[in-house]
Amino acid sequence: MTDPERAAAESGLAAKPTSASRTTLSHIMTHNDTNLLGTVHGGVIMKLVDDAAGAVAGRHSEGPAVTASMDEMVFLEPVRVGDLVHVKAQVNWTGRTSMEVGVRVLAERWNESSPATQVGTAYLVFAAVDPEGKPRPVPPVMPETERDRRRYQEAHIRRTHRLARRRAIRELRRQRESEGLRDE
Repeated sequence: MTDPERAAAESGLAAKPTSASRTTLSHIMTHNDTNLLGTVHGGVIMKLVDDAAGAVAGRHSEGPAVTASMDEMVFLEPVRVGDLVHVKAQVNWTGRTSMEVGVRVLAERWNESSPATQVGTAYLVFAAVDPEGKPRPVPPVMPETERDRRRYQEAHIRRTHRLARRRAIRELRRQRESEGLRDE
């Protein structure tokens, strides 16, 4: 039994394939999106990433989901005014109430037929919430392709690192507190 199959059996929820919630958000960049260097502001790209990832998380969990963290946002190439940006997102991994959404950002000139270039990547963690804002269970994700299986395994590694980092920081803070050191 694979991890996704085990998660489905334990949760009692039917697993959903990665393709069920995969989505692409496209947006043309204008002068309103630029920074002081004349390229598109990273925050504009980050908002598009969060919007696409939120749509995917909501689709997968069949209800509201909130951004819990952005693990990593990597900008590979600048985005320019006139670029048509495509933000492609999918659920890579699910826990009991959370899910990692992987995002690829591509850009192409609006008036050219050349292929799109990958300009960024991001990994976000979303928590599914009920109407009171409390965590609720999410269906397990079922990887469909070798690429999906690789993304699932990599997401599990990122989760392990997130949890280890969180524990190490908590331990350091407890240690400093026990030594009488306080942050001001």
